[in-house]
Amino acid sequence: MHIHVTGTGPALVLIHGWALHGGIFAPLVQRLAPHFQLHVVDLPGHGFSRDDDTPLRLPYLVNAIAAATPPAVWCGWSLGGLVALHAAATLPQVRGLAMLAATPRFVRDDDWPDAVERSVFEQFGRDLEQDYHGTLERFLALDVMGSQHARSELRTLREALVERGEPAPRALHEGLALLDRSDLRGALPGLRTPGLWIGGQRDRLVPPNALHRAAALAAAGLHTAHTIDGGGHAPFLGHADDVAGRLQRFVAACT
Repeated sequence: MHIHVTGTGPALVLIHGWALHGGIFAPLVQRLAPHFQLHVVDLPGHGFSRDDDTPLRLPYLVNAIAAATPPAVWCGWSLGGLVALHAAATLPQVRGLAMLAATPRFVRDDDWPDAVERSVFEQFGRDLEQDYHGTLERFLALDVMGSQHARSELRTLREALVERGEPAPRALHEGLALLDRSDLRGALPGLRTPGLWIGGQRDRLVPPNALHRAAALAAAGLHTAHTIDGGGHAPFLGHADDVAGRLQRFVAACT
């Protein structure tokens, strides 16, 4: 698994979302590298880890990343948040948990209304078989839908998607299954790791209410949630200064 290390200071692990790679964090890396040692992950089947055949299942991913990184704050965006949350719940070396537009459960349920209908992930899976490139394009459009800076963010996502090679179809299907089947809400009440949840006000995949509900499930006082005004599903692109500032203060407090 490719993990790019840059910067100096306390360690921060960055884990990207579905179909992208660690390069998408460039705005955060630029702002945070002077303060922290960043470990920027390319998940198996993505970016420079395209030929890594590690299954996209939480225990495999967490163990592989943990073996290659020091004790650190773990930060996950979207699907990467599931990896970070599982790590925080199972590994003592995780010193803090930052969730960017991420949730313990991505699929809507009767008692979890602020999420996506299961049919959305099922449709993406079927569409990948018929129109690989078109399906990725539609997902990127969903990432930025509603964002105050949707046009520029979509351009950035499109460029990032191919700059390290296209993601492996196997990894995309496994990633969709991970988003569809994971429910980590049960890990939150017993979690003693400090947590920061950051989301976009206009996010259509992870509505801000989901972040606040998730933070409330954790032990009282340990987790806080913040909503970025005008932000979409990738708020660290259009609102990099705000997100980086919140992360900088949080990581500094954890280490």
